[in-house]
Amino acid sequence: MTPAAKRELLKALRPRYLKASKAEKGRILDGFVAATGYHRKYAIHLLKNGPPRRRAALRRTTSTPYTRDVVHALVQVWEASGHLCSKRLHPFMGELLDSLERHHELVFAPRIKILLCQMSPATIDRKLRRARARRRSRRGLSTTKPGTLLKDAIPIRTFADWNEQQPGFVEVDLVAHCGDTTTGTYLNTLCLVDIHTHWCELAALPNKGQAATFAALKRLRQQLPFPLLGLDSDNGAEFINNQLFRYCLTEHITFTRSRPYRKNDQAHVEQKNWSVVRRVIGYHRYESPQAQSLLAAIYTDLRLFINFFQPTLKLREKIRHGSKLLKRYAPARTPFQRVIASPFIPDENKAALHQLYLSLNPLALQRQIEAHLHQLWHLDL
Repeated sequence: MTPAAKRELLKALRPRYLKASKAEKGRILDGFVAATGYHRKYAIHLLKNGPPRRRAALRRTTSTPYTRDVVHALVQVWEASGHLCSKRLHPFMGELLDSLERHHELVFAPRIKILLCQMSPATIDRKLRRARARRRSRRGLSTTKPGTLLKDAIPIRTFADWNEQQPGFVEVDLVAHCGDTTTGTYLNTLCLVDIHTHWCELAALPNKGQAATFAALKRLRQQLPFPLLGLDSDNGAEFINNQLFRYCLTEHITFTRSRPYRKNDQAHVEQKNWSVVRRVIGYHRYESPQAQSLLAAIYTDLRLFINFFQPTLKLREKIRHGSKLLKRYAPARTPFQRVIASPFIPDENKAALHQLYLSLNPLALQRQIEAHLHQLWHLDL
């Protein structure tokens, strides 16, 4: 029997049941239970009280404030940020919006700005899911050849030993632009990262020789907004040599090296090798002076973009619960923000950096980087 037929039978029998005697009620109840298959107690309840009232279907009336125009604005800001992850974009949202507005690149209504700033990292991830799906690495070759002459003179530093709370202690490494083969001469990128502030400097090298590497290191030292106090490298001969060793002794720079084949000893610079150099330049082979000039032009703008407009996460503590390791991170900040907050840097240096920051347009920097990248990719090498 269908539910509709059961309701019709109940409607017909109920008036008779309410007026009937006890014996007659029993007979009506027996027939109703046999016809419908209901439990006897439930059948009595229906005949006494009638069919249950139907509850109106509950509709979700809560409407999200993140309408299409807000999501469109979020995608624009995300692209202007260099496609930051939500945990790095969220604490930097207000400052990035101010910077874009200051240079008249993206100007949003006050309502949209408020909603963008109050959006949680999880919501940012959900709203950016489609935009990320539209963007879809191979690994580069290792070109490190050990320099053995000075290994006993240069102490080993492991990742666990490095815990400097002062700007000036840096990790350095080379990234080879050799393509699929290491034969011949090819360009390299020298990457330098400060441990405390995550400040990053880049230089294009014509080769990975000791002379080119040493000259680039001296040049990058002048660009740092703080004194160079310590230098940590891998075991490659471009770093482990008498020239750099004597220079560090003369300039009172602490010179250490990582353990062979332990890339995690240089986790900071290895991360930048991928997130900055490989992600922007790629894995192609470059050899010509024209390519080196274009790489230098790209790095001139890229160093400003990543140091002033790319927040990074910094590990605050590790807690072990049995076999699980819980990591807690401090709120994401840009290297520029960490430099400004450091008590070890003179106020005049901070003032000069702040004036430079106010003059920088993140979207203009990205456009210049893209223009030089377009020329680089179309070189007839």
